[in-house]
Amino acid sequence: MNKEMSESDPQPSSQPPELLDRKKRAEKIIGEPGKYKVCEGCESIVVAKATTCPSCHGYRFDESPERVITQAKLLGSRPATTVSWQDYL
Repeated sequence: MNKEMSESDPQPSSQPPELLDRKKRAEKIIGEPGKYKVCEGCESIVVAKATTCPSCHGYRFDESPERVITQAKLLGSRPATTVSWQDYL
C-alpha cells in the first residue's frame, strides 16, 4: 500500500465500499503509471493504448508518470463525481 495515501486516511472499515474500490484501483495505477494516461478533457485515467477517452471521447492525453500518479492519488481519495451509465438504471 502506498504509505502516503494510507497515513491520512480513516480506517478502511469506516469508508464506503466504492471508495475502497477506487483506492485499490488507484494503488494499482500508482504502481505502474506507464500503463496509463490522463485525459486532458475530463481528467479520467485510461489505459495507455486507448486512442480516445471512453468517458468524454477526448483525444488529448498527458502520459507523464508524474501526472498519472498525481491524478490517481486524487481520484483514489474521493468518491466518483462523474455521471456513468449505471446512474441511469
